[in-house]
Amino acid sequence: MALPGQQAAIVGIGETEYRRWGGIADRSELQLACEAIKAACDDAGIDVDEVDGMCSYGGDRNEPSFIQDALGMAGLRFTSMVWGGGGAGSCGAMFHAATAVESGAASNVIVLRSLCQGQGRRYGKFTPGRTGNNFLAPFGMFSPPIMLAPLVQRYMHEFSIRQEHLGEVVLTCRDNASRNPRSVMGTRPLTMEQYLGSRVIAHPLRLYDCCQENDGACAILITTLERARDLKQKPVRILASAQANNVGWGTGALGTHNMPVDEYGGGNGAAVAAAVYEKAGLRASDIDVAQIYDHFSGMVLMSLENYGFCAAGEAGAFVEAGNIRWPDGELPINTSGGHLSEAYIHGLNLAVEGVRQMRGTSTSQVVDARTCLVTGGSGVALTSAAILGSD
Repeated sequence: MALPGQQAAIVGIGETEYRRWGGIADRSELQLACEAIKAACDDAGIDVDEVDGMCSYGGDRNEPSFIQDALGMAGLRFTSMVWGGGGAGSCGAMFHAATAVESGAASNVIVLRSLCQGQGRRYGKFTPGRTGNNFLAPFGMFSPPIMLAPLVQRYMHEFSIRQEHLGEVVLTCRDNASRNPRSVMGTRPLTMEQYLGSRVIAHPLRLYDCCQENDGACAILITTLERARDLKQKPVRILASAQANNVGWGTGALGTHNMPVDEYGGGNGAAVAAAVYEKAGLRASDIDVAQIYDHFSGMVLMSLENYGFCAAGEAGAFVEAGNIRWPDGELPINTSGGHLSEAYIHGLNLAVEGVRQMRGTSTSQVVDARTCLVTGGSGVALTSAAILGSD
């Protein structure tokens, strides 16, 4: 455990504009990455030259050496990439960065995700050589909605979850996005009738149950609490961050679908939830607001149960009662609009929104919020989570 002054804190956040898939054609992924990093440094009030560490995840194509050259950085002392699971590693990259600054391996570490979906390969066709594809492609599982839909189907069957329960997640995110000028879908109101009438992508997932595909980048700057005191922004403490897999989960829904049958519809979140709560010394009842990885609406319901906000099978009733809505819900979630309605930057924009909540600057601010749970992608492996605290 880090000494109080050495505890990791977030001191800067940076974002580019967010657009729909293929919407950014005048800049490369590398340029977007540099733009977000510079914005995070400006937000913190430090020079880019003071950054000496960089972490990412999910096969980010923006290598630190390229970024160092592009930004003219003086030098890097620490870099890391979280393996596997795509956006499941978003909080894992924060875990790496926090560990680096708390151990002294680096002083100021950037966590980065940059995407230009229209300029590179993405899902939709078989790609030889990827182990997961070799297992899934013979069954036509070429994209995440098809890969994750069986988990949601099993979960809904076991616990009598209705389509309207998934719709409550979707509409909550869309409503939050309507107050967020950065969101891609915020100017497009959505009703339950429209949601239920939308086309099926992979049963039971309908069009609006699936996250967007977007172009954009965001970055988070992490240092120690002691250094943070002299910087521009109020520091946001990383109370805990962790990575974990449930026993036997293997490669999960993006791999072999060989998870234990009794938790096939469980989302692989129980182990990481236990780890991050224990590290923070907190319980679910201590969390004021949550940014839950919403690649698919049904996975949010599983996460609410895995992280202890309701018992197994009770998430449908929990959301139906209005508990995830802003401003009056027991646990407002995805207050920027999340992946479903703000943008899908593989989880890091959720962490950026968590920082805003702790600073008191969100467009859907939870009054007196002092703790925020941020989760990485569920249903895949290895997943991750973090708990942020207002200083």
